[in-house]
Amino acid sequence: MSLVRGAAIALIASGVVLTGCSSIPRLGLGGGSPKPSAQAGIGVNAYLWRATLDTLSFMPLANADPWGGVINYDWYSDPQTPNERFKATVFILDTRLRADALNVTVTKEVKDASGQWAGAPVAAQTETDLENAILTRARQLNLANAG
Repeated sequence: MSLVRGAAIALIASGVVLTGCSSIPRLGLGGGSPKPSAQAGIGVNAYLWRATLDTLSFMPLANADPWGGVINYDWYSDPQTPNERFKATVFILDTRLRADALNVTVTKEVKDASGQWAGAPVAAQTETDLENAILTRARQLNLANAG
């Protein structure tokens, strides 16, 4: 938690420093005249970003970096299977809404006989299914914004 708080403070501080630089164009702040973009606030595709947060909203969010395109989720246990838990990391790799702009990794642990968590294999289709669900949601968001 202190790491997230420290990262937030660093981001705010860097924003304050950059705001004072008049030679740097600032989108939406009246400085410069760069071409406006739907991506003005983050460094990755905004639809993939929002779709990831929507699709995996059932998992606790550990941290997120909208400029680097990494979203880390903390351990989640389904109440129906309390002896299994999962965590996920989503990498958004591009500013374009494309299937290859998204990579999901999932880690699984199960409780052993002594009650300790031990690593377990994740079904290969799990990560692909999550990527497809995120892409479907991103397309829905894109279409809703276009209309």
